[in-house]
Amino acid sequence: MPAYAELHARGELGDRVKRARALLRECQVCPRHCAVDRLAGEVGVCRTGARAVVSSYGPHFGEEGPLVGRGGSGTIFFTHCNLRCVFCQNYTISQKGEGYEVSPEELAGMMLALQGKGCHNINLVSPSHVVPQILEALEIAVSRGLTLPIVYNSGGYDSLDTLELLDGIVDIYMPDMKYSDEATARHYSGIKDYPAVNRAAVKEMHRQVGDLKLDENGVATRGLLVRHLVLPEGLAGTPQVVRFLAQEISPSTYLNVMAQYRPCHRAMEFPALSRPISRAEFLEAVRLARQAGLTRLDGVHGVFFLRLV
Repeated sequence: MPAYAELHARGELGDRVKRARALLRECQVCPRHCAVDRLAGEVGVCRTGARAVVSSYGPHFGEEGPLVGRGGSGTIFFTHCNLRCVFCQNYTISQKGEGYEVSPEELAGMMLALQGKGCHNINLVSPSHVVPQILEALEIAVSRGLTLPIVYNSGGYDSLDTLELLDGIVDIYMPDMKYSDEATARHYSGIKDYPAVNRAAVKEMHRQVGDLKLDENGVATRGLLVRHLVLPEGLAGTPQVVRFLAQEISPSTYLNVMAQYRPCHRAMEFPALSRPISRAEFLEAVRLARQAGLTRLDGVHGVFFLRLV
């Protein structure tokens, strides 16, 4: 039974929708706090107004194993982002705005279509700036028979107030932990206070759902799964990230140490980001994670390297 089923049965899901939509009036949905009236069509940093914008949706078999199973992860890729990563591999979606506006009914229909295709979950990709729109669609989808777990797949720059609205709704949180250094985050992703905001968000996510739990087939049902993309020259601050997870979250945190960095978007403008990571850099990140005491390391993009350790 997904987390949101009980809230819907009690009628509380509708109340969450109203509270979330109120955040759009002087937008406080994410930590940017742009204070624009998105309900009136104004847009802030995320360039998204009253309606969500979707790039694509469908079963995805390239996500982490516990999300994919045999039926795939039912991904919905939201257009735009509250980050400005100069190396974004999906920059045509996140920065250039590739996608189309959808009504709550259309977004609910996507969720139900993914369930109909046999997906194991509804995987909301880059949802941080469209939580109110997601909740509105979710209420419709649940009333029409949606029963899949919800995956919140974010860049990790999430508001605690917004996460509070998701308590009892999201089953699986999958945030990035991109940086440990404030100046690095500001330089490469155009955001302030990323490490502090990110760590507070990950703590709240773990408080809500705990460590990742799998069913008898190895498919995730509930919990926290963290992604950490290894960057060249140690820019991701891996030692601090893995120490935080092991000491302040849980040694059993499911961590995907990601090896697939390559220069994309504007990365060639920044010398430190102008090359892929080396095998040695990736193996060092894995070593640091193990040394910190993390016991559940995985990664669809780094499994070859992991097997060599």
